[in-house]
This record gives sequence, structure tokens and C-alpha cells, in this order.
Amino acid sequence: MKISKDTAVTVSMKVTDATGRVVDDGKRPVSYLHGGYDNIFARLEAALDGQEAGFQTALELAVEDCFGAYDEALLQTMPKSEFPPGVKVGGQIQRPDHKGEPRYFFVTKIKGPVVMLDGNHPLAGRALNFRLQVLDVRAATPEEIAHQHVHGEHGHHH
Repeated sequence: MKISKDTAVTVSMKVTDATGRVVDDGKRPVSYLHGGYDNIFARLEAALDGQEAGFQTALELAVEDCFGAYDEALLQTMPKSEFPPGVKVGGQIQRPDHKGEPRYFFVTKIKGPVVMLDGNHPLAGRALNFRLQVLDVRAATPEEIAHQHVHGEHGHHH
């Protein structure tokens, strides 16, 4: 079966940064719903369109094609006295960003009475290299199409 709109696609995806550092070793397959559902980067989806199981490719994605530029405006601090108990450095909390929109922030440092937060994705500002192999392609179920993501072993679990 060829990859087209409303197919469930399973890929192995090894990801490295521009220095060759491994970001994801690709050992855990990833499944996504093909066809503009924003389950995978648009350039990756475009490269896989029309392909079949067994297809392999390598792509370099620029910063803007991945997680975008690092945004200094997404750095925040908050008083430790307002910080939720049990959250540690490396954890996440949800709070409004500089535009008042809800966003998840990573806790980067706790220094005295101040907690430092970063709302950027950890890979923001980095170009990434992908080595993809299509492992499986099947017709998506009506439920997957309605939910706009793949269910099951390598997809979303409800």
C-alpha cells in the first residue's frame, strides 16, 4: 500500500543534530496519520507521500522546518513560594506565556527564592538530520481519522 491521505504509517526515525549527536536512536518506531494532520513535520510527510513499506530516505531539516528558532521571550522566572510542590529541575509546569497563552515550561534551575523556566522545545534552534525507514502502511480506521492520530502499539493510547 502506498502512503497517501488517511493512511497510518509506521517509521523508524533516527535523528541527529548538525554536530552528529544522536537525538533519537530510532529504535522505537513511530506511527502517524498521513495527510496534513500535523502528526509529523511537513517536510518529512512530503518526502514519504506516495512511498511504500521498505522505503528509506535521509533528510536535513532547517531550524524553521523543525521546532523553530529559540525564543528568548519564552524564558521566565517565578517565585519559589508559588512553585507547585513535587516538581523538580527537568520537570514541566503549565502557565501563561508572555502573550497570556497557556504553555508548558521546563524547569531549568531553582536558585534560592527563584525558579527559572523555559517554554522553548528542548530542540528549538537546532537543525536536525533524519534517517527514515517506512516499516508499515495501512488504511487508517474511521476512529483514527476522527481523532486525527494513529491508535495502537506505536501510536496514541486513550
